[in-house]
Amino acid sequence: MAEHGFRKWIITITVILASLLELIDTTIVNVALPDMMGNLGATLEDAGWIVTGYAVANVIILPMSGWLGDRFGRKNYFITSILVFTLASFLCGNAHSLSELIAFRILQGLAGGGLLSTAQAILMETWPREELGMATALFGLGAVVGPTVGPTIGGYIVNHFQWPYIFYVNIPVGAIAAFFVSAFVRESPRYAQGKPIDWWGILLLTTGVGSLQVVLEKGETEDWFATPYISVLALTALISAIAFIWRELSTDHPVVNFRILKNRSFAIGIVTSFVLGFALYGSVFIFPVFCQNLLGFNAQQTGIILFPSGVATICLMPFVGMMLKRGIPGQFMATGGFFLFFVFTWMLSNSTLESGTSDFFWPLVVRGVGMAILFVPLTTLALQDLKGPEIGQGAGLNNMMRQLGGSFGIAILTTLIHTKAGKVRNALLENINPYNPAFVQRQQAIQQGFVSKGISPSQAQQMTNQAFEGTVIKQTLLVTYDSLYLTIGIFVLLCIPIVYLQKFKKNAPIPTDAH
Repeated sequence: MAEHGFRKWIITITVILASLLELIDTTIVNVALPDMMGNLGATLEDAGWIVTGYAVANVIILPMSGWLGDRFGRKNYFITSILVFTLASFLCGNAHSLSELIAFRILQGLAGGGLLSTAQAILMETWPREELGMATALFGLGAVVGPTVGPTIGGYIVNHFQWPYIFYVNIPVGAIAAFFVSAFVRESPRYAQGKPIDWWGILLLTTGVGSLQVVLEKGETEDWFATPYISVLALTALISAIAFIWRELSTDHPVVNFRILKNRSFAIGIVTSFVLGFALYGSVFIFPVFCQNLLGFNAQQTGIILFPSGVATICLMPFVGMMLKRGIPGQFMATGGFFLFFVFTWMLSNSTLESGTSDFFWPLVVRGVGMAILFVPLTTLALQDLKGPEIGQGAGLNNMMRQLGGSFGIAILTTLIHTKAGKVRNALLENINPYNPAFVQRQQAIQQGFVSKGISPSQAQQMTNQAFEGTVIKQTLLVTYDSLYLTIGIFVLLCIPIVYLQKFKKNAPIPTDAH
């Protein structure tokens, strides 16, 4: 039943606030890893499981969140997820060892996976049918801005406080959100209550998605299939996925209803959500690495640079909802968003070693605008024909595909960084030889400069070699990152025709439960 007036807006603010808890925590921890390593005596490889454990648990729960909401009631499941997430945040901040922190992060990820899709389903039930484009736009604020501002918040907290406070900030927000959900959100029908539990489906989903996520998170650092456990997990993911799909299509009470994929708009929509996740999380991953590793910015500076992108998205989201309400086809808006994202990557592909903070302002504003007119139309197109219990199932699958798109994007980009860097370095080193007049002239000039400062010739030669090595490293990384920006942009651009396979509808509302 749609709400109106104050109740509608307090529910909207509450569910967006709750979903932001999960979304910000996907990226806020990354900038604090060095401090955690020092405090807990962990290596970078071991500390990486702090991020991996959360991501794996999150992705496992996402496709099940619709079923869990239908079985226990969305309101009850949502409040439980908020409270468990808040408790896990407190436990993470109080962790005294790496194993404790990883365990509590897994608990936090399990609870967080229930926040995003359930929040979206509640929001879709709260707003009138004719205003659901605006509701999706408001929800999109958190989905797009959360991962972007995570590093900003994390960088500020780490620079001014201690790393446990990146978890403690969740406690008051979680408590407030739980109270308002309890007071204002109405209970939804329990479609799955009293029906048999698909235990085999849950087991296969957990095994398959969990194995796949670990492969994506750890594959590159473990040299992919050269490491036995990565090969075993990849095979496990493949077998489990096939068995899971067969199981869900053959049982009368599946934990994930794949039959909704018969809906053409939804089937194509989860593909475009995958692309959106690739672009969103891939760009959020590569840009901070570029700024900090190559340009020498610290975590807080990088977060501040990213801030205009979030502001642009926040400012434009309500207008996107209004345009959808006025009947502008989502396909046209998504095309504009994909093109703007390509423009953003093209602008960044022209970065140099002299690029400063001001050089990134307009590219990131373009990215923010592009993301605003991508998220809402793509979500609306994907879910526009779903009804009743299909909404929760569809939202869960759609969000899972966006998360998996991000995981695939980060894994692919990390691998490309290393392979591309090796090729670029070899190409640059071909020019560093005694038969290249330009190199010899430059080498002699640098060496003579060191000698003129009173440094011995042998030491000056050693320092010259080090200077050239540093130059090669920087130029290698610059060319590598610039080419990857353009690769992401071209990939996104090539995906534009996919959205035109979805149904065109004027004033297409996302259906809500009839109750």
